Amino acid sequence: MHFSPANPHTREKQQLIQEIQSEVKLCSRELGFEYLSEPVLEALQSVPREAFVPEEYQYAAYDNRPLPIGGGQTISQPFIVAIMTHMLDPKPTDTILEIGTGSGYQAAILASLVHHVYSIEYDPKLADRAAKTLERLGINNVTIRQGDGFDGWPEADPFDGIIVTAAAEKIAPPLLEQLRVGGRLVIPIDKQWLGQELCLYTKESKDKIHCQSTISVAFVPFRGKIRSTSGTGDNNDL
Repeated sequence: MHFSPANPHTREKQQLIQEIQSEVKLCSRELGFEYLSEPVLEALQSVPREAFVPEEYQYAAYDNRPLPIGGGQTISQPFIVAIMTHMLDPKPTDTILEIGTGSGYQAAILASLVHHVYSIEYDPKLADRAAKTLERLGINNVTIRQGDGFDGWPEADPFDGIIVTAAAEKIAPPLLEQLRVGGRLVIPIDKQWLGQELCLYTKESKDKIHCQSTISVAFVPFRGKIRSTSGTGDNNDL
């Protein structure tokens, strides 16, 4: 993937990716990996983050930090987007479910790596804005709908991977049901006074889920039924 010399953000993107790679190395013991895959790096290079950032924050589009997108929500820190995407281990033939569309940036990153992304956003305004941004960029393999992510998207399952971009105390059982055997689910888990941990769940069989806890994170809370429902537990743009 190459940048156009006329792209005004080329240098900023390159600096950001270098910063992300350095941060991955620093956190490698907790993450379980030292390098991001080449496809993930290419996705970070190719997707214009400035397109998903409100005009008043354009100057900071390539800062390695979350930014407000309205409604008390944020566009995720690029480092977090990068590691969650890598943990999902997306393949070109995959179908992915995203819970928490937010700005649409994470969906756009995934769309450049997989066959199709289904994304659910709780906030109607954010869902509409994200859909329009993706359409303007010519990204046509993302389907967005407004709703409660707790129920997932049963009409499109099973999913090869599921990514939840808001903190929850438990995983909604329907999401685990809609994940294919061998699939991965990446979610920030809110452990209350212990803080949040970014967790990777791998569905080894219908009844067996392997959990790997990684780094401490800070996500906006999941909005929907999940907080009052028991499920498997051990989660920025919703």
